Amino acid sequence: MLTRAFVIALNAYREAVRARILHGLFALALATAAYALVVGAYASRARLRVVSDLGAASTSLYAIVVAVVLGATSLYRELELKTIFPILARPIRRSEYLVGKLLGTVLTLAVFVAANCGVLLVALGVLSGAALAPLAIGAALLVPGVALAAWKAPRTRSYLPLLVALVLSVGGCLLASGAPDDRRVVLGSAALTLCEVLVVASIATLFSSFSSPFLTAVFTLALFVVGRSADALAKLPVRQFGAEIHAAGAFVAKLVPNLMWYVPPRPLLTGEAAGESLGTHVLLAAGYAACWAVALLTIASFVFKRRDFL
Repeated sequence: MLTRAFVIALNAYREAVRARILHGLFALALATAAYALVVGAYASRARLRVVSDLGAASTSLYAIVVAVVLGATSLYRELELKTIFPILARPIRRSEYLVGKLLGTVLTLAVFVAANCGVLLVALGVLSGAALAPLAIGAALLVPGVALAAWKAPRTRSYLPLLVALVLSVGGCLLASGAPDDRRVVLGSAALTLCEVLVVASIATLFSSFSSPFLTAVFTLALFVVGRSADALAKLPVRQFGAEIHAAGAFVAKLVPNLMWYVPPRPLLTGEAAGESLGTHVLLAAGYAACWAVALLTIASFVFKRRDFL
């Protein structure tokens, strides 16, 4: 099962990497990072905090948009082009197909988040006064190397973003050693963003198993907004809203994924929160996301098995 799902995941990743909208969103994320640098220049004492906070927030936002877009269109594109029929005619279950699609989406999102995280870490390193010589040498080696690999081995072009994102992340992490607190904010936010987009992509996969791309995007975004408001819904004041609305809000908060897990306060990200550990929080958040992903995929597989494509 894992082998067949892995093949579907790689194919979904290759299709997603070639999508123009993904390139546009990545360019927009880079523009936002540049904007954060400009804003940080006007906050001389807190420029590192401005860049890390604004950059991490923008990465999370754009990753959610990518998750919704890929989750809403990936399966529909296969149905529209009728490429799903020769795939399902082979010895592969529909549940395996959905798992592969989700894994491919998550892999694409991991590359997207890692690349943005790496750019932010490089910016933090430059602002903290790190030596630019290693950065210049790395860029001088990476850019021609990627271009040469894309020219000599066209079939590997889809996997080059994986290498670039990895190099950017590792190099940026080393370069930003002079800003340890802000580096923790960027890395912690990136890890939590990956957990959150796993949940969002699973929601989109569930809706795309029986709905159109437009409705899938609308329903997924609606659940995302409700999930980000789960804590507020659970604590609606009885005096202002009444006991019935308070109980309804608490019920809805328990029914949907609580996405506030993935936007913790800054003191937790920097390690300044008393009695709480960032590593423990990330592990719990990852387990929470995995449980929701399994539950949503189980429902999606049940629905998708009974869907008539004709």
